[in-house]
Amino acid sequence: MKRTIFAALAFLLAAVPASFAQTPDYGAIVAAPDRSADDHKLDANRAPAAWLAYLGVKPGVTVLDIFAVNGYKADLMARAGAKVYAQNSEGAMARVGDKLKARLAASPAAKNIVSVVRPLDDPAPPGMQFDLVTFFFAYHDITYLGVDRPKMLKAIYAALKPGAYFIMGDWSAKPGAGTSVVRSLHRSDEALVTKEIEAAGFKLVGHGDFLRHPEDKRDTHSHVASNVDGYVLKFQKTN
Repeated sequence: MKRTIFAALAFLLAAVPASFAQTPDYGAIVAAPDRSADDHKLDANRAPAAWLAYLGVKPGVTVLDIFAVNGYKADLMARAGAKVYAQNSEGAMARVGDKLKARLAASPAAKNIVSVVRPLDDPAPPGMQFDLVTFFFAYHDITYLGVDRPKMLKAIYAALKPGAYFIMGDWSAKPGAGTSVVRSLHRSDEALVTKEIEAAGFKLVGHGDFLRHPEDKRDTHSHVASNVDGYVLKFQKTN
């Protein structure tokens, strides 16, 4: 009898939608003592607790993290209980694959991370749909690398469940910069990026201000600038 009751409870808990899952303690996740010194160094200008809260990641959420690189972002989301598919292109894996493999061997959240090697213009594993797609700090990179951005954005749209979100962010260029500084300063033009994403069918539904630094003149390389300004945009799949 007890086994039957416990089995029924387990089934009911597994059936609870992700939207009703308990919100993790994002501050505690960021402060976890087993996170590396390199990760904590990256935390300094990425506001990871605010970032996790804005994404709303929690147990039951399935995420495609595009341009995952060495897994810094994927690891944080996985620690919050999300199932994360960490996408890199073959070229990126040639550069950072060893670091990603080392993270997956050491992180307590590794069971929630799946490494995905796919081209940037077709980043999602075939046949899958996600609750969330994230793409941070690399839109400028794909611009100068010549990635087919309209094709990529259409693929992201198709990879999301109806009503789900694509949340992206990058380092800010001056308004009107277009694509002129994507390589020289590693920054992108928020207005141009918004226009490109909306052209794929997405609806802009929110802005995250936790990376904003109005004092940044946006005229120096984002990797060396002090308090570099960043924008965060939330888009929704409309059908």
